[in-house]
Amino acid sequence: MRSSETWCGKITFLHLNVEPRCRWYNCLMPAAEPAPHAIVRRPRFRRASEPPAFRLTDDDVVIIRQLARHRFLRSSHVAALVGRSLDRTNNRLARLFHAGYLDRPRAQLDYYPSAGSAPMVYALADRGARLLIERDGIAFANVEWSRKNHAAGRPFIEHQLEIMDFSVALQSAVRTRPDLRVMHADELAAGCPDQTLNPRSSFALRARLTHAGIAHDVGVVPDLVFGLAFADGTRRCFMVEIDRGTMPVTRTDLAQTSFERKMRGYLTAYAAKQHEKKFGWKAFRVLTITIDATRKQTMLEALAKLRVPHSPGPSLFWFLTRQEVTAFDLLMQPWHDGNERQVRLI
Repeated sequence: MRSSETWCGKITFLHLNVEPRCRWYNCLMPAAEPAPHAIVRRPRFRRASEPPAFRLTDDDVVIIRQLARHRFLRSSHVAALVGRSLDRTNNRLARLFHAGYLDRPRAQLDYYPSAGSAPMVYALADRGARLLIERDGIAFANVEWSRKNHAAGRPFIEHQLEIMDFSVALQSAVRTRPDLRVMHADELAAGCPDQTLNPRSSFALRARLTHAGIAHDVGVVPDLVFGLAFADGTRRCFMVEIDRGTMPVTRTDLAQTSFERKMRGYLTAYAAKQHEKKFGWKAFRVLTITIDATRKQTMLEALAKLRVPHSPGPSLFWFLTRQEVTAFDLLMQPWHDGNERQVRLI
């Protein structure tokens, strides 16, 4: 190497006896880091041809049981129900999906392009149903869950998820109270006088309504039924209506569906003491979660006009908006009954 220095102001250039400059430039560049292992991107709505390594655990079975009970759940619902972090829950849910125990309903594709960060929705798959039949002896009327999941449309799934928004908020609030527990529909059905009732359909009420001299037989089926059991052995029973704002509040023709007709049906069934004869309940209240304060007020006005002898009247119904469900602890959240008085679940 020939070394000589040429001064140009305060900058020193060192002339080196080397081959072309590009080669010297490459010598000074840091060595490239080895490329990390590529992240495996598995398909979102079809099972991977090479699923991840997987061993079924007892905690996984708990997740599968939750899906069997609730039909459709967001990953965030599952995390809240089983008491795990969302990241860990997502990991197990993905493995359960690719192993065939759970489904990801394809109706989600309708909104994933615009809401890709939304929690994934899961449902019980055929293999998960067979597992619960073997382990728990559960008797499913139909084990073709994957076929039903595929046929479920977006409106139906979204309604089920709104029901679960309320249910999960309730269970999360009760979990902080050692003197209180939630009684689910299957437990309530087990205490019904008629033991032949199916817990998934046993809480329907029937009523004969008369309008303009014409009788109409009307059935009301709540979206959710639950009880709150207290340490002293007492309990409170509730039916839940999740209103999506798609049904008219009032209609002149009683033969057509409306929320007013639904409220009249509940009042008439209560007056006939169907809750005592069919379910063994002394009393119950109907919790109504609607879309906003304006629609709630319209419901209150319609309810105030109903007159059903021997019923509790407007106090049978308690109202809350959807925003209020997530804003407070549901146990301490004030509701408004049909008389616009503040009431609470406990």
